Amino acid sequence: MLISNLELIPGRRIVEHLGLVQGSSVRAKHVGRDIMAGLKNIFGGELKGYTELLQESREEAMQRLREQAEAVGANAVLNVRFSTSSVAQGAAEIYVYGTAVVLE
Repeated sequence: MLISNLELIPGRRIVEHLGLVQGSSVRAKHVGRDIMAGLKNIFGGELKGYTELLQESREEAMQRLREQAEAVGANAVLNVRFSTSSVAQGAAEIYVYGTAVVLE
């Protein structure tokens, strides 16, 4: 499955447009990460716990996007974009969406 943020793939032709596909993941912070983040706010540095949390969320959202694209018969998802939003105190959603297509 080809996944790209480009609208078109050079040298490839879109033969079928299958529509919007999407994936999301909502994750909550946990106490251990919050304690470490508090210390980092004092001393500075990367919040590795949160970096890992967001990376896991992106991967899960991308997997859901892939699964949805495969279900509609796509072999590529183009114009992929990510968005984040706060859905509750201490919880955030990672949302990924794009256009499912069949490339020749």
